[in-house]
Amino acid sequence: MCSPAPLNGRPNPSDNFANFFESWLADQNRDLHSLLTAVSSPPPRNRDEAAAQDKHLRPLVSTVLNRYEDYYHAKQAFARRDVLPMFTPTWTSSTENLLLWAGGWRPTMIFQLLYSKCGIQVESHLDDLIGGAITWNLADVDAEQLHRIDKLHQVTLKREKEISEEEAAAQEKVADEQMVKLSHVITEMGGGEEMMEEEMKAKREAMVDVLKKADFLRIETLNGLVEILRPIQAVHFLIAAAELQLRVHEFGTRKDKDKDKDANAEEATAKATAAA
Repeated sequence: MCSPAPLNGRPNPSDNFANFFESWLADQNRDLHSLLTAVSSPPPRNRDEAAAQDKHLRPLVSTVLNRYEDYYHAKQAFARRDVLPMFTPTWTSSTENLLLWAGGWRPTMIFQLLYSKCGIQVESHLDDLIGGAITWNLADVDAEQLHRIDKLHQVTLKREKEISEEEAAAQEKVADEQMVKLSHVITEMGGGEEMMEEEMKAKREAMVDVLKKADFLRIETLNGLVEILRPIQAVHFLIAAAELQLRVHEFGTRKDKDKDKDANAEEATAKATAAA
């Protein structure tokens, strides 16, 4: 098995999050290769081999989960210094930012990801399943696991809704009585930078709290789901999660570069026409 990349630890205060994110993505890509190598091994032939496989895969699964935890610890450290970029990130593409919920991915999305991957693997191994064979992937998720997954899904939905409501309340406070009065005073008299900064500071702090709760729910949901899965199933799920994030990021980044290239070409054409 390929060795997963070592964990980065906490961010250096002199770093910026864009640099950390690029480094983290590179580590995730290496982890993906380790996960793919793990599932390419021959399947177990008996219980002893199955137990040996579980023992072999658990450290890899743990390392990948720790990578996600490392990401959210770093994100919170940077957010405490400046929360604004966390809600308008420049290190992700316009495509990715279109899909953001509370500064990141929606926690309930991982259930859709699981069900999608499970369905794909059930379909591709249907003959084996009908014959009573074990597929050693997410097609083997059983009824008891599905029950636990559904319970986790319902809890996550409830908490996701609570955070959405808290985020909405924090955003609506930009139009509270004090802000409306202050805006009018600045219109009439000018200045007011210090007063506006003081008001906006409280708004930013509220959004830091929203981000903290959302990120905690993201990692807690991921850990909770992986805990329900058997090690080989967790590996298949983590492969799907990494592939989705990396491929969407690559696609979005290419789209943004193409858009910038087109915009630069139009600007150059406009300048040339004006100079003619």
